[in-house]
Parts: sequence; C-alpha cells; structure tokens
Amino acid sequence: AMRELGDKGEAREKVEKIKSQFGGQELKGKTLGVIGLGHIGSATARDAAALGMNVVGYDPGMSIESALKLPNNTKLVENMKSVFANCDYVSLNIPYIPSDPSEGGTHGIISRDLLMSAKKNCVIVNFARGELVDSEAMKDWFDSGSEGVYVSDFPDDLLYDHPNTILLPHLGASTEEAEDAAASMASNTIQNFLENGEIVNSVNFPETRLESRGDTTVRIAIVNENKTGVLAAILGELANANINILQQVNRSSSNIAYNVIDVELDTLSEGKFKSWAELQEGLTMVDGVISSRFMNDVYGTGYAKKIEGNYYV
Repeated sequence: AMRELGDKGEAREKVEKIKSQFGGQELKGKTLGVIGLGHIGSATARDAAALGMNVVGYDPGMSIESALKLPNNTKLVENMKSVFANCDYVSLNIPYIPSDPSEGGTHGIISRDLLMSAKKNCVIVNFARGELVDSEAMKDWFDSGSEGVYVSDFPDDLLYDHPNTILLPHLGASTEEAEDAAASMASNTIQNFLENGEIVNSVNFPETRLESRGDTTVRIAIVNENKTGVLAAILGELANANINILQQVNRSSSNIAYNVIDVELDTLSEGKFKSWAELQEGLTMVDGVISSRFMNDVYGTGYAKKIEGNYYV
C-alpha cells in the first residue's frame, strides 16, 4: 500500500519505477466521433475541441439549438459507420429505446457491423446506456485482433474481466450538487411541458421546442400515430372551425408524432364547432389521434384522450 511505502520512505522511488506502466497517447490532434448531438453530446464536442481534438458528429435528429452549440470545425456525417471508420475515439450520447434499430429502437445499435468497420485501436466511451452496445459483438471485435478499448460505467457480465474493457461505477449523480441539479432539471422539464407543451430529454417522444405564445393564444398539443393523413385531417378540422393558425410544429419519433399548434383565442365564433370543448373532441376523435391538450392562460388546460374509440376528458 502507498501509505506503507510512505512510512518506509520508499514512496518516491517506487512510484517513479512503475510510472512506465501508465503510458498512453495525447488527445490533441486525435479525432473524436460523437454519436448523438443533444445537450450532452454537443457539450462533449465543445470540450474535445478545446483540448485540440478534431470532432466528427452524427445525429439525424439534431435540433437547431444543439447545432448552434457545436464547434465551428465539427464535421457532420450521414451515418454511424463513417464515425467508427474515421475516429480514434467514439462517444455514445444517445437515449436507449428498448427495441431493435430496424424498428426505430437503439437496443444493440452498436453492432458487429459497426465495430468491424472501426479503427483497430478505436476507444469507445459509453456513459449513456449499457444496452446500446452488443456485448457479444464487442467481445468478438476484441478477440479478432482489435487493439481498441471499451470504457463504460454500466456493468456487463460478458465484458467485465476482458483486458480491453474498463468498467467504472455509475457515478454521474453521486454528489449532492448533481442530485440537486437533476431534481431541478426534471422539475423544470415537467413544468415546461405542462405549461408550454415543450418536450426535451424524452426517451420515447420527439424533442419539441417552440417560441413563446401570447395571452390571446390557445396552444393545442396533439399526440398521434405517425402515419400519412393524420396531420392533414387535424388541419382540416381547424379549417372547418375557421381557426387561424399562428404557428405550428410537427415532430416525430418512430411510430409517434407530436403536433403543437398555436391559434388565436378569439377566432372560434363561426364554423363547425361552437366551443373549445367541442373543438377538442373533434380533434381528439380524428382517426390516428391518441390524445390532445389545450393550453391557455384564460381558460387553463384541458386534456382529452381517445381509448378504444371512446372520448374521455
């Protein structure tokens, strides 16, 4: 133990002798691939650029806000294989969706095909979710002669004792400050969704950010199946009500779509519907719509859902 070496006056000599066991490589000039360019991914890209690294990024659903936060020299590529083929380090920063990638999920998305296209000495850093990585494929990649390294803070029964693997305890929220920050972020996220309909940091819903709305605006948030014709039918119902649309956002993730529509408060006077309650029922009963929520500072919030063809508020 180091304390015993210190007591014997041997610490300096011993430490100098073993320092050769801790050789490595500098980060400056190396290339980091960031898969997932949300809040954490874009922050990772900025930190890497500050260390003198080249940054390659991949995120087909990247928001404008995240794009503006990326280093100016970030190279964006069209697929993950390009990331693995050209990067010395790869950082995973995507959510875990428990279904196959062919179905829009991310379970085992770091597959055998991707790993076999990686640089021989690529270092893969996964502090997102353990299930993103196909463990058997990772082990086969190592055993095929790869000199790469897998670093993660999620336990893995297959890889835990492999010499090319470094597994750490999951310590992301192990400080009092981190716990307070996580609680604050969660409460702010929920509050923003309830008051404004915005969605951020969701695992199974698309990220949706909107401009602020005025006091004379009704914000309508609609969850629907992601299929052809649903949005057109929703807009048709609003047209039948002679409602003027101020702004509209449509986002989708896998089989779910999320629409947020701002309309003028005083436009519901003529047309098919005679009240906001009637309009909400009409929108909710559109084929493919799952639920709807109306938000207004005057009338408050109203939530409705369609279950087995029946309307519930």
